[in-house]
Amino acid sequence: MTESTTPFRFDTRAVVIVRDDLETWQKLNVTAFLSTGIAADASLLGEVYRDADDTEYTPMLREPIIVRVARAAELTAIRTAAVNRGLRTAIYTAELFATTHDEANRAAVASVPGDALDLVGLAVHGAKNVVDRITKRAVLHP
Repeated sequence: MTESTTPFRFDTRAVVIVRDDLETWQKLNVTAFLSTGIAADASLLGEVYRDADDTEYTPMLREPIIVRVARAAELTAIRTAAVNRGLRTAIYTAELFATTHDEANRAAVASVPGDALDLVGLAVHGAKNVVDRITKRAVLHP
């Protein structure tokens, strides 16, 4: 195998989990927003892309994001486990579908205790074995 075709093993894992009863557009929206929570860690970004014409494109995450689905209770349990283990965690609550900007999003989340959040999605990043262990109750998105 050449270097470009040799599988690469990452020590960390990024996982987005969306609630299983969302509409398709909601799952896509939540996944996109939560992915930015992972990408907010600049150390996870790769290098700038360039095509053969030397047109520059923005960097992307250097490791894949796994997308899973889970029921509401499972999301709550995963959030609790992630927070207790100090994992980098992003959340998306049902209230955020009705807000129109970032400040309103943060206010909506700040008004609810963590264990009472109406989670529709979350993203976690951390050591592969820890992330795998706490997200195993969520199934891969079909």
